[in-house]
Amino acid sequence: MRRVFLIVLDSLGVGALPDAATFGDIGTHTLDHVVAGAGGLDVPNLSRLGLGHVPGVTRVARSAAPMGAFGRCAERSPGKDTSTGHWEMMGCVLDRQFPVFEHGFPAEIIDAFVARAGVPGVLCNAPASGTEVLTRLGDEHVRTGKPIVYTSADSVFQIACHEEHFGLERLYRCCELAREILDPYGVGRVIARPFVGTSGSYKRTYNRRDYSLKPFHETALVRLTRAGVPVVGVGKIEDIFAGVGVTHSVHTEGNRDGMERVIELAGSQEGGLVFVNLVDFDMLYGHRRDAPGYRRALEEFDAQYAQLEARLRPDDLVLLTADHGNDPLFTQTTDHTREYVPVLAAGAQVRPGVALGTRESFADIGATVEEFLGLTPRGPGRSFWREVAR
Repeated sequence: MRRVFLIVLDSLGVGALPDAATFGDIGTHTLDHVVAGAGGLDVPNLSRLGLGHVPGVTRVARSAAPMGAFGRCAERSPGKDTSTGHWEMMGCVLDRQFPVFEHGFPAEIIDAFVARAGVPGVLCNAPASGTEVLTRLGDEHVRTGKPIVYTSADSVFQIACHEEHFGLERLYRCCELAREILDPYGVGRVIARPFVGTSGSYKRTYNRRDYSLKPFHETALVRLTRAGVPVVGVGKIEDIFAGVGVTHSVHTEGNRDGMERVIELAGSQEGGLVFVNLVDFDMLYGHRRDAPGYRRALEEFDAQYAQLEARLRPDDLVLLTADHGNDPLFTQTTDHTREYVPVLAAGAQVRPGVALGTRESFADIGATVEEFLGLTPRGPGRSFWREVAR
């Protein structure tokens, strides 16, 4: 059985979409602005694949003879969040945006959560930065036992609690209860945001969990598993799809660990799809508007990609992409940005230097995965496998 390694560089957008003004994101370009803000970018392997040739990318070195196929994808779904991007990638295109709560959650939601979770109340209940809110409310949370509940421009109900003072399993149970309460409202995700430390030095951990709605339409993942094709989710993939269509999940602690797990799978996985989310680009550097940190993470990924490449089989396909943007030089907010995403295709079966242009939907990626693994794509995506195959 053939193998596909689909790696999502979470938030690596490549320029504002035509409707970016609707989202307040005019002029955004995550990749180019990482390079500008960090004073350069040294990613020889990504450049060799054709990253500098992606339409709209101007600040990454162009290889004279790119070894991969390259292009970018527009997002058809209204939104710029993790679930929207990943779901569309697998063929579930949304016709309306998940609900957001720019003024916090209404009393009926908070009161139901407090009653069912058995907590003395909540703190914050407003849009907030995940790191800032710990600095501002961490001490009060530890003292009172009240969970910190906050949101963002995404459809998320985030609950931050101290792993030791509140308890990690208790936090997870609170999130499960919140998920039940929020299902009728259509909120995209409930996110457990555990942290540790003491006053003045609180730090989030990798024990985060996402509790997502189930995709509204059948996805490529479901069709693959129904056909007996293994689907391995690495990182938060299982959470994003609420486990639907994922046959095995690998928990990770950041980008480096995630790529180490993928490199291991390249040496052991017999066939199917290895679907990977590398969250640090977004969580640690995009949201924190840290261009130098984002650059370092990209350069570290570039080096690890070479290790993965050394383990690939002749019939493997690698697809590199993103799910939205998170421009580190965009100072109006610390939220995601509405952008095109890159797509790079690599492997011995890919013709070098194929320009894929601008694809109409992220769903083209999932359709390509299906066709490469022997299925007939059902849409709405359009596979580009035949365009790139040798």
